[in-house]
Amino acid sequence: MEVQTENKMGTMPVNKLLVNISLPMVISMLVQALYNIVDSIFVAQIDEYALTAVSLAFPLQNFMIAVAAGTGVGVNALLSKRLGEKRMKEVDLAANNSIFLAVCNYLLFLLIGIFFSGIYFEMQTDIPEIIQYGRTYLLICTAASFGMFGQFCFERLLQSTGRTVCTMITQMSGAIINLIFDPVLIFGLFGFPKMGIAGAAAATVFGQIVAMFMAFYYNRKKNREIRLSAALIRPDKSTLRQIYEVAVPAILMQSIGSVMTFAMNKILLAFTSTAAAVFGVYFKLQSFIFMPIFGMNNGLIPIVAYNYGAGYKDRIIKTMKSSMFAAVAIMFAGLLVAELIPAQLLLLFNASEQMLAIGVPALRILCLCYVFAGFSIVASGVFQGLGKSVYSLVLSVIRQLVILLPAAYLLSLTGELNAVWFSFPIAEIASVLVTIFYLRSIMKNLDHMLEGRK
Repeated sequence: MEVQTENKMGTMPVNKLLVNISLPMVISMLVQALYNIVDSIFVAQIDEYALTAVSLAFPLQNFMIAVAAGTGVGVNALLSKRLGEKRMKEVDLAANNSIFLAVCNYLLFLLIGIFFSGIYFEMQTDIPEIIQYGRTYLLICTAASFGMFGQFCFERLLQSTGRTVCTMITQMSGAIINLIFDPVLIFGLFGFPKMGIAGAAAATVFGQIVAMFMAFYYNRKKNREIRLSAALIRPDKSTLRQIYEVAVPAILMQSIGSVMTFAMNKILLAFTSTAAAVFGVYFKLQSFIFMPIFGMNNGLIPIVAYNYGAGYKDRIIKTMKSSMFAAVAIMFAGLLVAELIPAQLLLLFNASEQMLAIGVPALRILCLCYVFAGFSIVASGVFQGLGKSVYSLVLSVIRQLVILLPAAYLLSLTGELNAVWFSFPIAEIASVLVTIFYLRSIMKNLDHMLEGRK
């Protein structure tokens, strides 16, 4: 009889495990962040309207990512917990139901892209060039989004069993393909047609499709703890319920970012379209600082979930503390860079004098929230790993809807664009206070949660 051995998430020293699980994801997400920056740099060479169109497309793209990543969080948490409990049949059910959900999510956004791309941009601006650029870009991204949903699905399965080196390879491969084909397809190099902004979208989806097939291959060949089978790719009511208990709050939490960005763009467009372009550039630059934290968080969630399922309290606490220290340190470094060289960062995007005048003070104000954000992101990952995703949802609602947007709107009434940017650090400080309250509550009741786990 085969003996079920303990997964490394329950045995390896915590700091070594956190590095072992997270570092590959941090590296791959840094490469992806670099791609996002370079992608916008190339798009900016078309003209500022094209850059603005990509910035305005970001909320809907982010919503797609929210659905894919949030579903992945639910699968990740359930699968890692069941591995910790050695319930292997339910592990297979979770894995195969994640494929079913990826297909459903793709079909939803295919319809959105076909029927609502034009309406989406017309709701934000009446500038014809931006609308045309945006419709073209978004239609391609949604129509071929099966690559993104499949990539998220198969990579989360690898992450759940600790095989993050494989996800590093798939994510980096997809991002590198994007980087290579961006200038080739945008500007028509090496005999390829000059596609403009459509080329940027095509390069993006091509990289995602390649990464999806690579991740599927690694699951079939390397992921021995999961059995993928066409016969099991059917909805299981109990499994779907358990996935969405974690996934729905995670999806809503990340989707709130799309609502915030959409509304913030409306506020900024009342000043000038350049302000919306600056906001889009900020998000691209911010991703280079935030992506390592999100990568570490993707490693933290299955570690916390596994050790919660196995009943290892000390390992949960150690994982949380080490992650928070690393996140705050990374965010502090990002703050220094944004404060010291904001103009140089903006010039990467072919910034005009007007864009520099708006963007330099904007970056210096917006980055003030970085250190607070690092703490909150890790705490949110801990909540999700412990099955308390609703706490993360509440935090996101408070920060982005209850505090940030009303503050931004009220500050916009002053007629001073720079005042609007201060809504971000104000909202982040409020979020940290609520995060500390929830975190203390969980730590106080952790023993009881471990005793009552199912």
